[in-house]
Amino acid sequence: MSDLLNVRDLRVTFPIRREGALPWAKPQPLQAVAGVDFTLRPGETLGVVGESGCGKSTLARALIGLVPATGQAEWIDGRDLLAMTPRQMMAYRSDIQMVFQDPLASLNPRMTVGQIIAEPLTTHRPELGRVEVKERVRAMMDKVGLLPNQINRYPHEFSGGQCQRIGIARALIVQPRLIICDEPVSALDVSIQAQVINLLIRLQNELGLSLIFIAHDLSVVKHISNRVMVLYLGRVMEIASSEKLYGNPQHPYTQALLSAVPVPDPTVETAKTIVPLAGDLPSPMNPPSGCVFRTRCPRAQARCAAEVPELQGDDHGVACHFPGPLTEAEIAHARRHEAA
Repeated sequence: MSDLLNVRDLRVTFPIRREGALPWAKPQPLQAVAGVDFTLRPGETLGVVGESGCGKSTLARALIGLVPATGQAEWIDGRDLLAMTPRQMMAYRSDIQMVFQDPLASLNPRMTVGQIIAEPLTTHRPELGRVEVKERVRAMMDKVGLLPNQINRYPHEFSGGQCQRIGIARALIVQPRLIICDEPVSALDVSIQAQVINLLIRLQNELGLSLIFIAHDLSVVKHISNRVMVLYLGRVMEIASSEKLYGNPQHPYTQALLSAVPVPDPTVETAKTIVPLAGDLPSPMNPPSGCVFRTRCPRAQARCAAEVPELQGDDHGVACHFPGPLTEAEIAHARRHEAA
């Protein structure tokens, strides 16, 4: 089966002018995404995790052309999405849609629900008549759990969970092949999160969708993802199937993230080993040499400062010179570093 999307060496750099800099001073480059590689298969969900500032949302926006990027993002038909002009990209807008983090802020408050959901249809399917558009909108509202008689209401009349359902309906109305979900449940209550996640899983199975699912909550990512990609300062630290990554994480950063996930069972929660993550995320304007994680890694050695680790492994890729579970001595060293 051909890959739906094949991304190679994706990079996003922003020119940043420091506060107080002279007007003629040259802006400094901030590399938000630094050479990301991954593939996405039809019907697959790829989870993307990492701390705030690791480039997750920038990666998503680069794939749909909202920020300029270099590298290659080859679609299933062989075309490179990153090499397209905005006019050429319009033909692919109906294939790739996005669901945003803040459900209410992503909806136009001056448009009714019916108008919001119908807008992609009127843009990409201008041949459809008004009656057919309205019928499709009502059918899609019913599919995502909204009442068709709410079609003339405005976004402020709905809860956060309902607004996210509106956003999902808007994304699905043009029958896309890929939905990019940029932290779609982070602004919702836990019980509503579960409803939206289950809705996405059901719609994916019914419609054969592929998903790129970005989130901070690793429990949510585990529930919905076939594979998981861990980002740190715009680089891929580890990528593997959900089962392998959660069952046997190889990168120290992944181990630290997973150890912080709360377990509902108090006995298990008390007994588990916490891998501390010392220090703060370095500035992407001045990243560490070699491995960007080395300044917070309990296993860092001289080689880590001198060489950038390559992502190695076919079905379980790890970008680390010394992968493997941390020892008790290394965890103790990390705790002392954190305390200092």
